[in-house]
Amino acid sequence: MSATTLSETALAPVPRRTGRRLGPGAWPYAFIAPYLVITLVFMLYPLIDAGILAFHQTNGPASKVFVGFDNFRYLANDVLFHKALANTTIFAACSVLIQLPLSMGLALLLNSDKSRAKGIFRLVLFSPNLVGQVFVGIVFAVMFTPRYGLINRFTQELFGWGLEKQWLGEPAFVMPAIVLTALWIWVGFNMIYFLAALQGVDKSLEEAARIDGANRWQVFWNVTLPSIRHVVVFVVVTSIIGSYQLFELPISMMPISSGRGPDNAGLSVVTYLYDVGFNNSDLGLGAAVGWTVAIIIFVMSLIQVKVSRIAEE
Repeated sequence: MSATTLSETALAPVPRRTGRRLGPGAWPYAFIAPYLVITLVFMLYPLIDAGILAFHQTNGPASKVFVGFDNFRYLANDVLFHKALANTTIFAACSVLIQLPLSMGLALLLNSDKSRAKGIFRLVLFSPNLVGQVFVGIVFAVMFTPRYGLINRFTQELFGWGLEKQWLGEPAFVMPAIVLTALWIWVGFNMIYFLAALQGVDKSLEEAARIDGANRWQVFWNVTLPSIRHVVVFVVVTSIIGSYQLFELPISMMPISSGRGPDNAGLSVVTYLYDVGFNNSDLGLGAAVGWTVAIIIFVMSLIQVKVSRIAEE
């Protein structure tokens, strides 16, 4: 072969691949495709399947019969479900009316502290949320032990009452015990949200209010709180949603009664769902319970957002 032929072969164009390539507009969809697939498989499909299952009566996963709205009628007349819903609503109310003001108070204290120890206090207050709820429930069950429990001894020393009190054995004290345990876990967690919001408040507005003669409460109510209202709404809504998912604490604190407590004083909606769905093998009724709670949470969230918008206007 001559040198001319070799040079012509070397300069010959390389054939291009004929495979199809993604255009510039398709790449974003390619990147979010894994998220969409996971959402479809693990969220959207179970949601639709649970909606269909709520209108069936089942005896295990393999046997089901269409019953229409009978599951929802049963829940409307079931005294035990009403008890579970009342207990969970009380817990949610305590979360909003007790837990969130404590979180806001701690956030205000840390926000006003200029020392270097602020980060340490923030870590200490947030750290209970890093511990599993089952572990916390077991520890607090020991702390509520009559005579020897730390909380019983504390109330005895402070108020002269409660040394022999059976917090988890008397119906009237079961929910307060669960609420106190939840406070230890979630107060520091919500405090982080409020603290982050407070650090974004315009300090000049607060200084102007103080120059005009406003006291601390007036500055907080008229300047600080309106500036962080969106975070407050977010925390309230998420706290209500989390409260209606109460399950691990009563189960771990009262394992002998399967989280129900005496006279079903600790029975939550999710515990009720677990009983009817898995212990009684009626997954259709369990799905109906789940959809009922989802509708309740959705309505309460809409009301909260609407009230916030009205207050803003």
